[in-house]
Amino acid sequence: MNPSEVKYIVIHCSASRAGQDFRAVDIDGWHRRRGFKRIGYHYVVDLDGTIEEGRKLDEDGAHVKGYNHCSVGVCYVGGLDENGEAKDTRTEKQKRALEDLVEVLREVFPGAEVVGHRDLSPDKNGDGRVEPWEWLKVCPCFDVREEYGE
Repeated sequence: MNPSEVKYIVIHCSASRAGQDFRAVDIDGWHRRRGFKRIGYHYVVDLDGTIEEGRKLDEDGAHVKGYNHCSVGVCYVGGLDENGEAKDTRTEKQKRALEDLVEVLREVFPGAEVVGHRDLSPDKNGDGRVEPWEWLKVCPCFDVREEYGE
């Protein structure tokens, strides 16, 4: 992937319950069972803050339909509470690791906007903003633009 072609750094959640300790290899299995060639994300941030590589950066991801050719996908493990409801379940270590990773990715892809998966949902009413009622998914269960805004 050419750095000048990357328009977005997209943050995702794994949609797993708080405290469930999944790794990139688990997500790879989930994605392969869905018919993907391999894990769709470029990076996975584990509960303990470990950053695992998924797809290579020179490969298109498989994480946001219509945007895979121009984005880098980052997924944190979690996103659901103990009842399976959407919630920001990031650990403090995950928050720090995501912040560090986003900082590095901004250096590699200086023109890229940091967004959540939900922010790339269609703007159904055409007003130039994707509002909560327009989200196809709640992912990543926190406001990425607010947290990582320029």
